[in-house]
Amino acid sequence: MIDWRAIDTVLLDMDGTLLDLHFDNHFWQEHVPVRYAEKHGLPPARAHRLLMDTYRAKAGTLDWYCVDYWTRELQLDIVRLKEEVAHLIAVHPDVPRFLEALRAAGKGVVLVTNAHRKSLSLKMARTGLQVHFDLLITSHEVGLPKEDAAFWPALRATVPYDPARTLLIDDSLPVLRAARAGGIAHLLAVYRPDTRQPDKDVGEFAALRHFADIMPGLAG
Repeated sequence: MIDWRAIDTVLLDMDGTLLDLHFDNHFWQEHVPVRYAEKHGLPPARAHRLLMDTYRAKAGTLDWYCVDYWTRELQLDIVRLKEEVAHLIAVHPDVPRFLEALRAAGKGVVLVTNAHRKSLSLKMARTGLQVHFDLLITSHEVGLPKEDAAFWPALRATVPYDPARTLLIDDSLPVLRAARAGGIAHLLAVYRPDTRQPDKDVGEFAALRHFADIMPGLAG
């Protein structure tokens, strides 16, 4: 699937790519609505409807990914609420082995996530994956969401990668399309970001089911 001889740098998404998206789906779709209903004295079903509409209005923006924004907007301590269900944070199979193989092969390995730094810190504390990366970059630090094609050239101010020799693995089709528009030559989607959901539509992109599937050829 991948000619590793053509790749110098690997950019990796976090939620849904390295980590099971079940945590985030459960958190925003189930846990937050329950706590929001309790906080504001609303019936659970009404709280859920209100939040789904509120989320949709911010989809694809930096605000959507910002812990501080939602803490203010919902009047809830989002970090504390994430800690309440942090036991659901899980690493996809073969991820540590894949990351170790990338480093052993001399590839540049960079985590590039839309997640807020506070969410990133929580997840790295739970998983320990940070030891495998050269850099951990959030879109908040770049000032643009990954869905914006301008994000990818702007990222080069921090990560001096060659787009023609870079692989991005991400579970978001809007992000992959923006990265393609931003010049990244090698792109992979993810079939099952949330292990409790069926395969997702990966559009026009090649996709992986397990990281072990793309490891052949990496060692040599």
